[in-house]
Amino acid sequence: MSDRERLSKLIEASGRVVVFTGAGISTESGVPDFRSPGGVWSRMKPITYGEFIASEAKRREAWSRAFSGVAGWVGKRPNAGHHGVARLIASGKASLVVTQNVDNLHQDSGVPSDRLIELHGNASYAACLDCGLRHELAALKAGFLDSGAIPVCRDCGGLVKTATISFGQALPAGALARAEAEARACDLFLVLGSSLQVHPAAGLPLAAKRSGAMLAIVNRDPTPQDEIADLVLHEPIGEVMTEVAPHAWAVSAPR
Repeated sequence: MSDRERLSKLIEASGRVVVFTGAGISTESGVPDFRSPGGVWSRMKPITYGEFIASEAKRREAWSRAFSGVAGWVGKRPNAGHHGVARLIASGKASLVVTQNVDNLHQDSGVPSDRLIELHGNASYAACLDCGLRHELAALKAGFLDSGAIPVCRDCGGLVKTATISFGQALPAGALARAEAEARACDLFLVLGSSLQVHPAAGLPLAAKRSGAMLAIVNRDPTPQDEIADLVLHEPIGEVMTEVAPHAWAVSAPR
């Protein structure tokens, strides 16, 4: 039996799968990752949360990056990996997708927002740092390009920032707590395209494993958790998900 067949059997035998995705699932859509050679941070130094708050120049630089699309995080299309994950959710096999990605591709592939936790936020819109009001990038872009005005909240006048979690910015506590609870409740934790090196997110597979779940990892390169996983595939995610989730199993009510 091949490793792909083993993964398919693991999914079929599971009643509650949590899917955890990292940059590796989206590189197959042309979205650059962060840390590898040629990745986002090798081309531009990240602007920390503290720098954004304290410096008008850094805010202007951040918005210039966002509106130019230089990071390459948005504007791509979901690939076979994303669509395979969406089928797992639609079938009821997977209860939740937890992602480190900010590219909105899980939503674009059909994963409902209430079945998705974005630990590191979303680059496709912005939010007020004071009142939390959502702002669409298209509505902010014209003013910035026309007059150079740095976006502020239309309701409270507070600082507005793309809805990504920057270095030095805390992860949303509620989202992390929900992800941890789901990890402890699942019977299969499926990692797709994460290096499992960024904490606290990398602690989720460990929490699942400690609670008795099976752990399967599909990633191009080895991860620090390969040795504790029940199954590891160093193969392209799109190809694997096309084979192991070729269609939805009998659709059941979401758990």
